[in-house]
Amino acid sequence: MALEFRRTRHDDLRLIQTWLRRPHVARYWVHDTSDAGVERDFAGSVRGTEPSEDFLVLWGGSPIGFAQRCRIHDYPEGHRELIELVDVPSDALTIDYFIGEPELLGRGLGTLLIEAFTELCWRDHPEASAIIVPVATSNTPSWSALRRAGYAAIGTGYLTPDNPLDDGSHHVHRLDRPTRGPEADPPAPGDQGGPGHR
Repeated sequence: MALEFRRTRHDDLRLIQTWLRRPHVARYWVHDTSDAGVERDFAGSVRGTEPSEDFLVLWGGSPIGFAQRCRIHDYPEGHRELIELVDVPSDALTIDYFIGEPELLGRGLGTLLIEAFTELCWRDHPEASAIIVPVATSNTPSWSALRRAGYAAIGTGYLTPDNPLDDGSHHVHRLDRPTRGPEADPPAPGDQGGPGHR
């Protein structure tokens, strides 16, 4: 079954809160999971008052995880260390993601999520030339999934860690928008469609 993505709604916040409290998510997504904290950090995407875009990840129609994206330069202060560490084009996106259901870990869904979400990013944001994703070096499953999905490591360096258990070392990965060869058919009209480091 293919993965699908649906923009988050306000009534999804309770599910996101539940996932954020699960140990395998909380290890790298360090959030205030109080009602007020979840409202503060995730309702802005629902209301359209934040430039980030949040999605539920659906598998067989059921929610199994979370993904978000934003333009890196829409949050210049939050991404200042990343911008100083590697070259970040002005139109570059970053993505973040997790599988919320622990029984689904280790099945390759993380790689499928990244591949499918990347394609959605290219379609929804035709101006974006690259996607750049920093991941804590201790989070081997996450950066391994990025590499299996075609992202290349472009540097390793210090970024303030989300979790004080980590030393701040991050692998930074990048994928450039695929170029269409001269033999490729032009896209059909209307075919182009509609944060953070871990």
